[in-house]
Amino acid sequence: MLSGVIVMIQTTPQPTWSQQFATPAAEFPPTPLPVLSGKLPSGLRGSLYRNGPGRLERGGRRVGHWFDGDGAILAVHFTDAGATGVYRYVKTAAYQEEEQKNRLMYGGYGMIPGGNLWERFTKPLKNAANTSVLALPNKLLALWEGGQPHGLDLQTLETWGLDNLTELTDNMPYSAHPKIDPETGDIFNFGQVLAGAPQLMLYRSDRTGKIIQHNKIPLDGICLIHDFVLAGQYLIVVIPPLRLNLLPVLFQLKPFSEAFQWQPQKTPTQILIIDRHTLNLVNRIETEPWFQWHFSNGYVEGDGTVIVDFARFPDFQTNQYLKEVATGKTHTLSISTLWRMVLQPQTGKLLQLEELLDRHCEFPTVSPQEVGKKAHYTYLSIHQPGVNSAVEMFGSIARFNPQTQRLQAANLGENRYPMEPLFVHNKDNPQQGWVLTVVYDGNQNSSEVWVFDAEHLDAEPVCRLGLPSVVPNGFHGTWKPVS
Repeated sequence: MLSGVIVMIQTTPQPTWSQQFATPAAEFPPTPLPVLSGKLPSGLRGSLYRNGPGRLERGGRRVGHWFDGDGAILAVHFTDAGATGVYRYVKTAAYQEEEQKNRLMYGGYGMIPGGNLWERFTKPLKNAANTSVLALPNKLLALWEGGQPHGLDLQTLETWGLDNLTELTDNMPYSAHPKIDPETGDIFNFGQVLAGAPQLMLYRSDRTGKIIQHNKIPLDGICLIHDFVLAGQYLIVVIPPLRLNLLPVLFQLKPFSEAFQWQPQKTPTQILIIDRHTLNLVNRIETEPWFQWHFSNGYVEGDGTVIVDFARFPDFQTNQYLKEVATGKTHTLSISTLWRMVLQPQTGKLLQLEELLDRHCEFPTVSPQEVGKKAHYTYLSIHQPGVNSAVEMFGSIARFNPQTQRLQAANLGENRYPMEPLFVHNKDNPQQGWVLTVVYDGNQNSSEVWVFDAEHLDAEPVCRLGLPSVVPNGFHGTWKPVS
């Protein structure tokens, strides 16, 4: 007589947030957005733009890292007639080729090219155009830090193609975190040149985006520099103790993501202090190891010291967590908290390094009118209390006052996941403003635009707008006020 044994296999369920990445996001044409609750504020007039990976698989193959997904841009235009949304992929040359052949063909930050040996060694790195946006007077730029930006139509999001800003050559990348001086309109940015001797390119553009000044600073290796700070008359660039082992990348044995080496015992964190007017290096400081993706802001105190706030990780484990996001299930714990450094530019001294907020947070932003100045508040993505941050995505946004140390957090409810919060001024009352975010609702598998009163983030949003389809969580956005 045969007897059977039943083996019970326990599987961990997919987290709720993973639904938004399960299938490629669907584009939608200009569509009036329904008001789900509250009403549109009369002083909220302009356009919200957000960028992020909309497609994480093609032809049955998954991308290797969240950073490898095809860029898709959401625009929400706020007018007297209401709000209109449009969502479109950036039609890069690589996107169009892969769309036609329905397979992933290019290498990226976290993957090597597909196809045969010839294709693997002849395909350039894919410009995913998926990280951020820069709204100029007559065009929108989709930004990706490994190459040139793509120009798009501000209203329809039609892709116009690569834009060299009159000065960029093929080996001069334009990074994803430009800083705009609110007084002059000057735009500062950087790019890292990998060919030949590693160099940091620095750019200053006028308000139209045209590059009118650039300079280069030698680097001691290929680093991972994602963001920087405009602080008064200075630009601050922080280089973590992370260096690329280039040979495995050149021979297509490893993607960039796996070839970066965390070496805190060998390489100190470097802080570059740069004169914003000349783009020349003023001083270089070496200090203890940490990693950061993003800075909040910077400014110069009356005594000449420079204050810089940033989201600090103890190491590079954040890269593994972000890689896992693309799979729909994360398990790596990587905590960043808000820190402050105080620098003395002329003597090259790091005078102070302290933690401001002992709570896992990321995507710090300030009011666009306070970039490079002492800001009243920092806006952050944070976790809901009590969640396991190794398996969850950020479930709330908050406003932090560095002077009083007070944190005011929004309650979005369970299984709701906001994008980076953006402060927007009231065009009718400069003393008032709102905080805008795009929320993925895992309960309904839908996406919405939420508008909060900036003074009362802990209250219900003043308006919620429904989007026609899911817009998955992405990286960075911007606001373009009406002219």
